[in-house]
Amino acid sequence: MTLLNIIIATLLGGAVSVIAAAALSLTVLTRVVHRLVSLSAGLLLGTAVLHLLPESIESGADLHALSATLLAGLLGFFLLEKISVLRHSHHYEGDGHSHEHGHDRHEAGPQGMLILVGDGIHNFTDGVMIAAAFIADVRLGWLTTAAIAAHEIPQEIGDFIVLLNAGYSRARALFYNVLSGLSAVLGGVLGYYLLGDAERAIPYVLMVSAASFIYVALADLVPDMHRQTRSRRSDSWTQLLLMLLGVVTIALITAPLHDH
Repeated sequence: MTLLNIIIATLLGGAVSVIAAAALSLTVLTRVVHRLVSLSAGLLLGTAVLHLLPESIESGADLHALSATLLAGLLGFFLLEKISVLRHSHHYEGDGHSHEHGHDRHEAGPQGMLILVGDGIHNFTDGVMIAAAFIADVRLGWLTTAAIAAHEIPQEIGDFIVLLNAGYSRARALFYNVLSGLSAVLGGVLGYYLLGDAERAIPYVLMVSAASFIYVALADLVPDMHRQTRSRRSDSWTQLLLMLLGVVTIALITAPLHDH
């Protein structure tokens, strides 16, 4: 049953989020993506700080080792982003950011496949994290999946639009993004079989998950939110309220989990 949950969750967090992103990008893209970035920042921070970190610490693992894992995770994600293995995109032509005309076409032209490869690696890692969460607790698994999906949708919207601006057809861009999203399923299945026999590693994988969520929220989403408000200061309050909504949502969901 745990494996089935992992497969369903990684499909939702991977391929289904890509399809949802494609649908949004062709309909109400501009309004929704800005709101999702703020909301997902709150969801990611709330999940990391209110549940993943406590779950790791309460496991009884060595606190110093867990702290070192968190620090290594943050530094590791910084390094991956520096070498362009980890890449997040929330911009697109006409989004109000101060890009020169044709910025996205230029970015995606030579790097379009790199974006997809980077997303594939990132989605694979998400799958392993989802598997670790389900092995620890089924409710934690679904909570982690929801937080990942909330972040993946605005990210995939950016990637989808970048590829369209680069000359990819809608069908081709969707196909490659779905293929990249399916790597989450592979990561989930491998994570289930590898972590199932190494339960002592689960608290450390959860700590890496927390590092991922914190890094993405603070190094990627928050700067993007600041860029959005440079021309419209009134949006800052809306962003803050949406972040708080994400945090409060996680707090309400996780409150009964700590009773287990």
